Amino acid sequence: MRLAFLGMGRMGRELVAHIIADGGYEVTVWNRTPAKAADAVAVGATLADTLADAVRDAEIVVTCLFGPAAVQAVVLDGELPWAPHALWMDVTTVGPDMARRCADWAASQGLAYVNAPVLGSLGPAKAGQLGVLLGGSDAGARARARALSSLWADPERVIEYDDAAQAAIGKLVVNYGLAACMQGLIEACRLGVAGGLTQDQAVTLTGLAKTPLSVMAGMKGQALLTGDYTDTQFSTNLLAKDVHLMLGLADLPALKVALASLEAAQARGQGEEDFSAMAG
Repeated sequence: MRLAFLGMGRMGRELVAHIIADGGYEVTVWNRTPAKAADAVAVGATLADTLADAVRDAEIVVTCLFGPAAVQAVVLDGELPWAPHALWMDVTTVGPDMARRCADWAASQGLAYVNAPVLGSLGPAKAGQLGVLLGGSDAGARARARALSSLWADPERVIEYDDAAQAAIGKLVVNYGLAACMQGLIEACRLGVAGGLTQDQAVTLTGLAKTPLSVMAGMKGQALLTGDYTDTQFSTNLLAKDVHLMLGLADLPALKVALASLEAAQARGQGEEDFSAMAG
């Protein structure tokens, strides 16, 4: 079966590696920066020179792009030579309005569409233990997407919706927790230091206290202590983009504070570092 994978960012490279390792697909990859596809090519993928070359004759097209603007440019405005009745499986984090637009566009083109964002960062992706949300009105298309996503999913954390927009908003709900809890950890440690604890004591206490912040302390406490945010599991730029999407949907005061921290990290040149760089 011929499969095209568009987008060789950090997550895309992990997902396509699982597809290639499965051996059941003839995989063609595309990326705006071709060098990022080198690992996929080294293990058997074909690098397409153009988007059209990637998509032509593909029965499944997976997109894992930066955000809604990239989906619009690459897919909706791409005028690509889609195979009849192909499945478009979009892993990109987008808002619910964009997911609806994609679903309507796919239907107008005679394509099947499933919004299929993943929950988790690079470690779970590499281990094949991501959560997966599958949203779409076509149960058959969801079943096909579920079969493919089983290559990187924790089977106990796969949730299906009959509306693509529900999967899209579900991903934003989950990522709200990343931004809010990271900001909470930063402020909890700031409070501790202001009252006389060392940063190490504050991080250790937060990690051991078995509060909602303890999970984030376990994930990002070491980065706070060392100030080294270069082990990027999920970038500052990506989380900032997601927070902008969230704030466009609801009044979320805590997220406004988190966004200020993310934008400060971007201003320091840390956009491609891990989102824990919002600690400063």
